[in-house]
Amino acid sequence: MDQGFRLREATAEDADVLADVHTRTRTAYYTAGGMPEEELDDPSACGERRDAWARVLAAPARATLVVEGLDGAVVGLLTAGPPHHEDLDASMCYELYQIGVLAHAWGRGVGGALQREFVALATAAGCAEGVLECWASNTRAQRFYARNGWRPDGARRPGPLDHDYVRLRLKLVAHGF
Repeated sequence: MDQGFRLREATAEDADVLADVHTRTRTAYYTAGGMPEEELDDPSACGERRDAWARVLAAPARATLVVEGLDGAVVGLLTAGPPHHEDLDASMCYELYQIGVLAHAWGRGVGGALQREFVALATAAGCAEGVLECWASNTRAQRFYARNGWRPDGARRPGPLDHDYVRLRLKLVAHGF
C-alpha cells in the first residue's frame, strides 16, 4: 500500500505478535479512559491472550488480518466474523471483534484501511450490517467509528469503571458498500 504499510492475513505464527499488539492497544484505550495501568498488569494475561489468539487463528469462521509497517513490524490488527450476540442474525450481520492500532501508527491511515477491509469482508459474507462493541470511555475509537458511519443501536453491557460497552452498527447497504 502507498501509505507505508501493508495488510496481510494473519497466520498461526502471528499468535505472539497479535497477543502483544492486543495487550498494548488494550492498555492504551483503558488507561486513556481512566483505568490505572497497574490494574491492567497481570503476568499471566499475556500467555492467556497468546493462547486465545492461537484459537482465533484456528477458527475458520473468523478473519484475522495484520498490518505491517515497511520494516515488517506489525502495527495493527483486525479480527471479524459471525456475531456473538444472540439477538443478531448471522446471515445479515458481520461482527468486527477488534481493530487495534499501536499508538505510534495512529493518524497514518492504518485504522481506515482496516475499516475498509472489514466492509469488504462483511460484504463478501453477504451481510447488510456490521456490528461491534466499543467501551464507552474509549472516546478516540467512538469518534473513529462515528466518522466511518457507525451508529449506536441502544444495546449496552457492563464494562470496567462503571462505563458500559456500547454496541454500534454500520448499515452497509445504506453506504453503497
